[in-house]
Amino acid sequence: MRTWGPKGHTPLVWQWVSREHLSTITALTVSPQRKRLRLYLHTLPRAFNGLDVRAFCRALLRHLRGAVVLLWDRGTIHRRREVQVYILAHPRLHQERFPAYAPELNPAEHVWTQTDRRLANSAPPNLVDLRGRLRNAIRRLRGSQGLLWACITASELPWKRC
Repeated sequence: MRTWGPKGHTPLVWQWVSREHLSTITALTVSPQRKRLRLYLHTLPRAFNGLDVRAFCRALLRHLRGAVVLLWDRGTIHRRREVQVYILAHPRLHQERFPAYAPELNPAEHVWTQTDRRLANSAPPNLVDLRGRLRNAIRRLRGSQGLLWACITASELPWKRC
C-alpha cells in the first residue's frame, strides 16, 4: 500500500522475524431476503485442517436458520474427507464451488482486500497485536452493511441488492 515518506527516500517498515502466524477462516452470509449481511470469522495460531473447517460449518449451522449454501473455492481444505462427510450428513448444507482460479467471483477475497487496507504498512510485533488489529478491522467491516455489500458487488457474481 502507499504510504507517506520524505521525498526521495523509500519508507522502511521494520518487522520482527518470527515463525508465528495466524490462520483465518471467514463466512460472509446473506439473508434469504438479501436485506442483511453478516461476517463470521475464526482464527487460529496454526494452519487450519479439515476438522477446523468442519467445526466452522457446525458453528454456522448453529447461528443460521434454513438452508446454508457454501460458495467456496477449490482449495484442498474444502475437499477434505472430514468436511465432505459432514456436509453430506447435514442436509441444510449445500456447496457450490467457484471455477478454478476465479478469485474475482469470491466475495471473501474482497473481505480480505478491505481488511488488508486496514492492516497495511504495519508490522505487529506479535500475534496478540496482530489479532487485535485484525479484530478492529473486522469489527469495522461487520459494522457497515455498505462495506459488506461492497464485497458482494465487487465480486463478479450476478447478485443484485434488494
